[in-house]
Amino acid sequence: MIDIELIRKNPQLVKENLKRKFQDKKLPLVDEIIELDIKKRALQQEGDNLRAQRNTLAKSIGQLMREGKKDEAEEAKALSKKNNERITVIESECSEIEGALKKAMMSIPNIIADDVPLGKDDSCNVQGKVFLEPKEKPFEVPYHVEILEKLAGVDLDSARRTSGNGFYYLTGDIARLHSAIITYARDFMIDKGFIYCIPPFMIRSDVVSGVMSFEEMEGMMYKIEGEDLYLIGTSEHSMIGRFMGQILPENSLPQTLTSYSPCFRKEKGAHGLEERGIYRIHQFEKQEMIVLCKPGESDYWYEKMWNYTVELFVSMEIPVRQLICCSGDLADLKYKSCDIEAWSPRQKKYFEVGSCSNLTDAQARRLDIKYKRADGKNEFVHTLNNTVVAPPRMLIAFLENHLQADGSVYIPEVLRKYMGGKDKISPKN
Repeated sequence: MIDIELIRKNPQLVKENLKRKFQDKKLPLVDEIIELDIKKRALQQEGDNLRAQRNTLAKSIGQLMREGKKDEAEEAKALSKKNNERITVIESECSEIEGALKKAMMSIPNIIADDVPLGKDDSCNVQGKVFLEPKEKPFEVPYHVEILEKLAGVDLDSARRTSGNGFYYLTGDIARLHSAIITYARDFMIDKGFIYCIPPFMIRSDVVSGVMSFEEMEGMMYKIEGEDLYLIGTSEHSMIGRFMGQILPENSLPQTLTSYSPCFRKEKGAHGLEERGIYRIHQFEKQEMIVLCKPGESDYWYEKMWNYTVELFVSMEIPVRQLICCSGDLADLKYKSCDIEAWSPRQKKYFEVGSCSNLTDAQARRLDIKYKRADGKNEFVHTLNNTVVAPPRMLIAFLENHLQADGSVYIPEVLRKYMGGKDKISPKN
């Protein structure tokens, strides 16, 4: 949510931002917000004047009664009663306007960065830097489910029986590799100075509406029937929610946190072969990084965070690239965002394995997260999040890039201590 002061002072900037995000249908909302805001402030001023008059009348009634001016006192009482009735109406109207104003404000996207490329959808995203040169395999790389099955590492049929499509059992050395990658990512971020956290895996609706737009919530999150609880789609949700309604000391910033959680997503829609298996699923695990910082520091942390993910993948000898998200591909709360994509030797193209976002103060305004400056004033923090690693999808890149001609999978040096010293996973009979 943006600052309403920006809409008051520079509505044209807000409208231009909507156009850059190809959300022209929301343009009338800007004028609607201005009208609602003017009406609300006029009512509030009227209410303040009536309350002041009510206080003055209360004092005068006693004085008039003491002076024996009963008729004038009764007139003052009647006026005071009339004022009270009007104040009640004003409070009711203000409450209704505030609800409409908040709903409209929540629909206005964050102002995006000047360097975000213009484009209507993800087809207009722009390649950034490339890290490690992809290597051609001298053999055909099988579909990732075939690789997993030959390694006795997955059971999709049983998962369909117990849970339905979009679920999986990982087994044996593959399950161990999954855990090894998560544990390595945890230690990697701790070594970078991040504090390790395990957050709640369910959050209330006021947290959900604070960290994401309604459209995103409907498309992603599972609601717990009969309770005001949702399963998290990423630990960013509960990690940012942790600071809801707080005023942080300036010397506590930046807050640099890394969190582990399972994640639950609806993942609606039909998908091609390569996005089946364990690529697009309803449940997975992830190591995340979250930063809360002062406004002037968020650009610095954005660059630092996505580069940490690159460093992690490069240390596991997996080629990756940065993909800069265009204006139309940014979720409403994002100021700027980029994906980290890993190379697929099978498809001979890159695919998404993580995403880094700077949300400036959009989440902090919704959740009322501030810090106290040295001058005593309170200011909203900036929030950022980034995927360290999400193993099920990352496993595909790992298996394809490290698959050997004999069907075995090479284990890079950095993971071997988490794999009991193994340097490869071999096919099973």
